[in-house]
Amino acid sequence: MGEQLGRIDAEQPEPSLGSRIRARRKALGLTMQQVADSAGLTIGFISQIERSLASPSLSSLTAVSRVLDIDPGTLFAQPPSPGEITMAGERPVYGLDPSNMSYERISSAFPGHTLRGVLIHEAPGHRSEPIRHEGEELFYILQGALTVEIDSKRNVLKAGDSIHFASTRVHSSWNHTDQPTTILHVCTMDVFGDSPRADHADATKTNKQRG
Repeated sequence: MGEQLGRIDAEQPEPSLGSRIRARRKALGLTMQQVADSAGLTIGFISQIERSLASPSLSSLTAVSRVLDIDPGTLFAQPPSPGEITMAGERPVYGLDPSNMSYERISSAFPGHTLRGVLIHEAPGHRSEPIRHEGEELFYILQGALTVEIDSKRNVLKAGDSIHFASTRVHSSWNHTDQPTTILHVCTMDVFGDSPRADHADATKTNKQRG
């Protein structure tokens, strides 16, 4: 894998990611339940984020940032958009908690693009938080195995298996093995912040329709 970027706040003093999110939420006069409902997450997970007991995934951080009306880039620095081609071993590897989950961006940005792709490296035992949001996504297991739960149905995937589903369904994943798992993940949610205005409008519309 490429150069490690590590934690976003590795060289920054407090406040932590969780305290910044909590301060912004309170400044907007929102409850944790309101943030959780609008972001498609659970109130328990929002509480864990604010207390720095959990690190959100790219999609969860994007969803929370939208509810708080802030640029996710102010909370979590990601590598710039690569070119059309990325080379093995040359892509930056980054993550809020790289020891549990790290990413390699493989998709570029250009006018009209809708796909966002990353390689996800999940540590043994790592569980992602249940979430639902706009768009669709696809998992393809490159190495290891992964349990993907969608609407309470568990699907065990091994290397070479894939799953494609609407992201509006509640979904989460779990590396149930004792070995690292590598996943090719493609989604339509703007997890890189390449077109935040348009995607934010779509997400707001989706949340209003749910309400």
